[in-house]
Amino acid sequence: MLWLIFTILTGFAVLSILWPLLKTPRGLSHGATEIALYKAQLAEIDRDAAQGLVAPEDVQGAKAEAARRLMAPPAPAEQPRAGQGWAVRFVALAAVIFVPALALGLYWVVGNPNLPDLPLSARLETSPARDELMAAVAKIEEHLAQHPDDGRGYEVLAPVYLRMGRANDAAQAVAAALRLLGETPERLTLYGEALVFAGNGLVSGEARQAFETAAAKDPSLPKPRFFLGLAAEQDGDIARARDIWSKLLADAPEAAPWAQALRERVAALPGGSEALQNSGAPANGLAAKIQAMSEGERAGAIRGMVDGLAARLAQNGRDLEGWLRLVRAYTVLNEPDKAHAALIDAKRNLAGDAPAIARIDALARELGLEG
Repeated sequence: MLWLIFTILTGFAVLSILWPLLKTPRGLSHGATEIALYKAQLAEIDRDAAQGLVAPEDVQGAKAEAARRLMAPPAPAEQPRAGQGWAVRFVALAAVIFVPALALGLYWVVGNPNLPDLPLSARLETSPARDELMAAVAKIEEHLAQHPDDGRGYEVLAPVYLRMGRANDAAQAVAAALRLLGETPERLTLYGEALVFAGNGLVSGEARQAFETAAAKDPSLPKPRFFLGLAAEQDGDIARARDIWSKLLADAPEAAPWAQALRERVAALPGGSEALQNSGAPANGLAAKIQAMSEGERAGAIRGMVDGLAARLAQNGRDLEGWLRLVRAYTVLNEPDKAHAALIDAKRNLAGDAPAIARIDALARELGLEG
């Protein structure tokens, strides 16, 4: 129905333009034109006489000359050539038929009536922001071309490249920032992330090394730990991936936007649900269930998770983050004796690791468990 309406409207539009070509031109006959001209000349002669522009004796002569031109035989008019009228009509008819057909055929090939409209407001909102971003990137690139030793410029440009999907450019920019400004956990993490995106999600050896160095410098950063778990999963070491991610979830803030997605990913691994429960991190949907429990049931569920964490640490005492979580949990449960015992066990298992002992002592001071 819609196509029929378009066809009819197009036909009307073309016909309205070509209609004069299809009609025989009509106008005033030669005699009527000459009479009208004669009357106009007489009126003009009378006006000139009234204004004194023509002498009275010349008025009659001028009118006689006008009458003579009126009565003179007309010159033979040029007759149209045979077939000229039909040729014009044929061209007009062909245009009426073929122009709409050509337009509709072309639209059938390249058009798409099912595409949604792009609102003007959306174009006005997005275009200036993107134009400003592109202008800012071009300005920084021009600056770096003139000052290639400006490490801060590369550091600013790298995450912008990554958001724009230019992963290779982002990796090169971070590499320049690392060379000029030195290594930090954040720069190393960004470099590894850019390499992963440039490799279509594969954690290469160079990216893994960057994440390991970043995690060693700052164990609290979640992103290096996530990618190290991803590297383990890609290597087929599911147990290690499960362990890394479950520990990361146990340390995650409650409002972390990425926690639920990672929790579902861990739960999908073989033995993932059990690992989540033993690590003290709520499995997929478990947090909501605990919240809906009565106070006594909730306390029992939390107690079970804490006991599971303690049992795991008894088997693997080299987990610093696990010990820190256990001490905090005992403090929240108002069990200072168990918190003290956990501090002692943590120091015994991590003896010789000075940074780990320093973090344990700092937590003891924070929670008032010194001595």
